[in-house]
Amino acid sequence: MYLSQNIKTLRKHKGLTQAQFSDKIGVKRSVIGAYEERRSEPKLNLLMDICRYFKVSIDDILTKDLEKNEAPVSITGNNLRVLPIIIDRKTDEEQTPLVPVKASAGYALGYGDADYIGELPHFNLPFTELAGQKSYRVFQIEGDSMTPIASGSYVICEYLQDWKAIRDNRCYVVVTKEDGIVYKRLENHITDKKEIKLISDNTDYEPYYLNINQVVEVWKAVGYTTFSLPEQQPVPSGMRELINQVTELRKDVKSLKK
Repeated sequence: MYLSQNIKTLRKHKGLTQAQFSDKIGVKRSVIGAYEERRSEPKLNLLMDICRYFKVSIDDILTKDLEKNEAPVSITGNNLRVLPIIIDRKTDEEQTPLVPVKASAGYALGYGDADYIGELPHFNLPFTELAGQKSYRVFQIEGDSMTPIASGSYVICEYLQDWKAIRDNRCYVVVTKEDGIVYKRLENHITDKKEIKLISDNTDYEPYYLNINQVVEVWKAVGYTTFSLPEQQPVPSGMRELINQVTELRKDVKSLKK
């Protein structure tokens, strides 16, 4: 069984001391030391808390050598990516964090910090179209590069664990080291060139390529919501006259039926 070794591996990957990790899950530092030194094992409830924090299953933390990257978490090159999530303690359901525009720069730095993610607004998405076993984020976008989706809209995204699964000409939110959060259509060139092509729907913006080493997260867009309602478009005079004629014709037909 790999439990003690895996707790130590995952803790170090998060850059936490035993004391820091013990504070996060609500136990004494000596308890974490006992777990990692195989002098004790956590009870089921605490083991579940540890697995939620690191986003690994109980089976994986018990039976797989995570130090050798056998866990079902995302691997890019030699980097192990663990997605922090928020669990509703009352319902035991995963909640969806919202990343507003004002938090975009901070998210690009704190995406892997469970404390930072926990401070973001979060809620349960009510949409039946979303699968209950997947992880979601809502990103607010800005700018006009992806019109007709208006600046300020909220894009609902599903976490993409395997970047090789990026499908050409589909929309994704890409979290990057240098450009922060970007919402674009993608072309997948990971296998041959280790890069992705980012394409705007607004043709005023030129496509560009991004090396996959600059990417830290990829989220597949599955829907969006906006508070920017379309304005009424003026009706051309000729069209207005045609509408009036059709209205009068309908009145005449109605009179004939009577």
